[in-house]
Amino acid sequence: MMPMSELHQLTVTQLAAKLRAREVSAEEVARHYLARIAAHADVGAFLATDEAVTLRQARAADTRLAQGNAPRLAGVPIAHKDIFVTKDFPSTAGSKMLQGYCSPFESTITSKLAESGMVTLGKLNCDEFAMGSGNENSAYGTVKNPWDTARVPGGSSGGSAAAVAALLTPAATGTDTGGSIRQPASFCGLTGIKPTYGRASRYGMIAYASSLDQAGPLARTAEDCAWLLSAMCGPDPEHDSTSLDAPVEDFAACLNGSIDGLRIGVPREFFGEGLDEGVREAVESALAQLEKLGARRIDIALPRTALSIPVYYIIAPAEASSNLSRYDGVKFGHRAQDYRDLAGMYEQTRAEGFGDEVKRRIITGTYVLSHGYYDAYYLQAQKIRRMIAQDFQQAFQQCDVIAGPVAPTTAWKIGEHGGDPVADYLADIYTLPASLAGLPGMSVPAGFSHGLPVGLQLIGNYLDEARLLKVAHRLQQATDWHLRAPEGV
Repeated sequence: MMPMSELHQLTVTQLAAKLRAREVSAEEVARHYLARIAAHADVGAFLATDEAVTLRQARAADTRLAQGNAPRLAGVPIAHKDIFVTKDFPSTAGSKMLQGYCSPFESTITSKLAESGMVTLGKLNCDEFAMGSGNENSAYGTVKNPWDTARVPGGSSGGSAAAVAALLTPAATGTDTGGSIRQPASFCGLTGIKPTYGRASRYGMIAYASSLDQAGPLARTAEDCAWLLSAMCGPDPEHDSTSLDAPVEDFAACLNGSIDGLRIGVPREFFGEGLDEGVREAVESALAQLEKLGARRIDIALPRTALSIPVYYIIAPAEASSNLSRYDGVKFGHRAQDYRDLAGMYEQTRAEGFGDEVKRRIITGTYVLSHGYYDAYYLQAQKIRRMIAQDFQQAFQQCDVIAGPVAPTTAWKIGEHGGDPVADYLADIYTLPASLAGLPGMSVPAGFSHGLPVGLQLIGNYLDEARLLKVAHRLQQATDWHLRAPEGV
């Protein structure tokens, strides 16, 4: 029997099995993780914990487990990116604008996971309003990558990735607007999946870019993500008009089986100039492993890949400028103390409450939506977005799954990009196309480059998450990259 002191080494599915077998109680597991969170506060992953709330949930899970009718995730801990509103914990979106804000309602995602019996450990740090690629834009400090604390964990779900990689929680929620689940998962050696746009409800997710935002899980294995995704997904017509009327799938039931004959499309645009050689080698090694398992590699083209960056950084800021207009100091959130009149209150509140990157994107978005520039920028970007989606559909006529790197490099050093936001933007070049097309995508550990994790990106056609998870699971059955953990955790 595993000692209590090593509980954090278990995956979600392993921990769930021990809880169902009553080898350990949910309260014991919760106390163990809360102690680890306190001991590793220097990682900067958690923004809020509440022992009383967590233990209350754990005891409720123990009651359900004792009755023998508990869901399969009952008692398993999870932590939530602080972009989901929660009634029992503050919800800040990593911003001074929402410092101390307590929501009167619960997001659909956190509600679903609570209904599945999971125990909330707390809220996780993130780039302010999910705007960033390194988790350096949070108003509450930069999160550190457990593999090298001098480096970023990725963003915007950097707190989520760092917490799982440091074994402070077996799983975490994240959000992916342009790659913010997949890129942190890659940088921290985790498995993370962004489902098809609309698979998971956006209700209670603090909005950044509404036509792109999507929730998903981060964990150590594809099997863990399959269990979590089944619990998170499902239609929510009452609260989210963009949620899909698609049945909830048991993704874990689809994991096993052969991938013999699977056609894996490899876009030549993902292996061009700018790709780090160590990342290239790790991704090629993972692709070779899939070929050994019976998959067939096919060269494909996604010709508008390079255009995804300007398209995304027109559309997303445009939507952000609209979504963030509600933060004016009137109804909720930060309000400036020193102002002369109403207009001055608006201006000072927003000047104080928003960080530099958020202001940059609001200004950019307002500009591209303004009279005289809407047609020249925003409308053209939307047309190219449709073309990017069409490129994928043409590619899927030749292949079943698309694979390549998640990011051009491994995690960069904290502060390395300094005052150059474009360097952050360029890091999203391989993740943005799938986001713009609304396709499911995931990151799977694919090896290491100079001691830092590298992720393999898998992209599927609409509602094809089950196939992605199956491919990832087969890869993980043949490798051990996903089981490695940073030293000292």
